[in-house]
Amino acid sequence: MMLCALMMLPLDGAPAAAQERRTLMDMLFGDRRQVEERVIVKPENQRQRRRQPARVTAPEAARTVAPAPRAEEPAPVEKMENARKILVIGDFTAMSLGKGLNAAFSQDPSVAVIEQGSGSSGLVREDHLNWPQRLQQLLAEERPKLVVVMIGANDRQAMQVEGGRERFRTDAWLAAYEARVARLAAMVTKAGLPLLWVGLPAFESPSLTTDAVTLNGIYRQQVEKAGGEFVDIWDGFVSEGGKFIVTGSDINGQPVRLRSADGIGFTDAGKRKLAFYVEKLARRHLGDLSIADIIRGDAADLPQLSSLPPEAETSVKTQPISLTDPDLDGGEELLGKAPSPPAPAVDKETPRDLLVKRGELPEAPIGRVDYYRTEITGATR
Repeated sequence: MMLCALMMLPLDGAPAAAQERRTLMDMLFGDRRQVEERVIVKPENQRQRRRQPARVTAPEAARTVAPAPRAEEPAPVEKMENARKILVIGDFTAMSLGKGLNAAFSQDPSVAVIEQGSGSSGLVREDHLNWPQRLQQLLAEERPKLVVVMIGANDRQAMQVEGGRERFRTDAWLAAYEARVARLAAMVTKAGLPLLWVGLPAFESPSLTTDAVTLNGIYRQQVEKAGGEFVDIWDGFVSEGGKFIVTGSDINGQPVRLRSADGIGFTDAGKRKLAFYVEKLARRHLGDLSIADIIRGDAADLPQLSSLPPEAETSVKTQPISLTDPDLDGGEELLGKAPSPPAPAVDKETPRDLLVKRGELPEAPIGRVDYYRTEITGATR
């Protein structure tokens, strides 16, 4: 009991109220207040010790975030009054083709592209837009030099024919559709105009792609029969295995996105690639412009020549010399004529000639084994 009482007394004799109670943990690990003083850090010091993120200046941020500047395309040139017109008709695919052709001929003042496509049109729904009637009006109004057609993406539907309404891809439907394609193509060729009928590309939908192959076969057969030209663009929008692709090579061979997100439309690069297949053929049909087509070769455009240069007073007039009569000037040969080669020397008869003509053999050279004639002191042995 005395030992317990002594342990409860303060060591330094200070009043008990002035002493803090020390626990077993304080005696084992030290004073708790001293530990807290060592651990606690002032808030301002803690804020100072926090690592601040590196600040990026405005020029550096611009260099990091801003994309590389694209080369600006030159502005389209003004077209000539007598520019040759390319008429583009069809559905939404023809509208994309027209945009690409406008970009292709933007720097050519002698060619103007007339875009007359209608997005939801086709050859099936003549009640929506009757293309034969519309084409006849456009030919009379625009007077184009070339007609480009791209149509058919909206034609996968039932068609009204004489016997009633036919479902897509039936025999009656295919026969009626072939007749409509042939009629539209004949309107262009009979007018004496070149026709370029652009085929359909592959689409993301497998069924739509299969139907596009069937329609392209009809276009090729009927257009070539009418005297037009079918433009096959299929390989430009599929992979090496013939599968639909969204990204492919542009006209410069660089990988770009060609098709829109719906797998049907075209991006700007895809539109330009569509025009790539038509541009070269169009230039061939239109022909190269001569200088006379760009600048009228009349007297108003030619420089005025007030006077001709005076003749040289030192010039001496001489009579021209005929090439076939050099004796006119007293000579016998033209100036600079090379001397005639010497006549070839007449060779002696060859051993073959002696053997064939005379039946003689040439004498063997001296010292050879078959040389048997030897002159010794004027005698022959």
